Order: sequence, then C-alpha cells, then structure tokens
Amino acid sequence: MTRLMTSLIIRGDLMKSWPVQDAKARFSEFLKASLTEGPQVVTLRGVETAVLVPMSEWRSLCERARPSLKSLLLTDSPRCDLELPARGKLRRRAPQEDD
Repeated sequence: MTRLMTSLIIRGDLMKSWPVQDAKARFSEFLKASLTEGPQVVTLRGVETAVLVPMSEWRSLCERARPSLKSLLLTDSPRCDLELPARGKLRRRAPQEDD
C-alpha cells in the first residue's frame, strides 16, 4: 500500500501537508480538500504520519494492492518458508516380511 501511495508523489501529484493541529481545527476544510485536491498528508511534529484519501481512491488502492490468483501461482518467490530435509538423509524403514 505504501508503494502505491508513494507512486502518487512520483507521478507529480504532490500531496498537501497539514500539521495535526490544523487538520484537527479545520477538519471540514481538510476533508473537502481531500475530495477536491486529492490525498492530504497529516504531519505530527514535522513527520508525515497519516494520509486522508477519498473512499473511491482508497478502494482502488486496496484492489490494486491485492495480488491476483494468477500472479500468486506464477510468482518465483515462495509464499512461506518450508523446511525440507536434504535428499538422501532420511532413514527408511526396512520392509516388513509377510509371515
């Protein structure tokens, strides 16, 4: 998700930054700006902390972030760590003789 949000900045759609005090005091304006101008960043002590985005954009970002079944099946990297013993290191049971 962060990768998708930073792609907004790379495209040139610079997001406006609001100190948390201003966002809190002028929330209606903050909300309207997110609807008309795009995502709005909230800063806390000068550090970017949160982003307010319209619901339609949020849903779009979530949908694009979700991998498709096809991409999961075709990926080169494993989805989990599976510990397999080295080949030839397993001891096999001796075959049982029929009485």
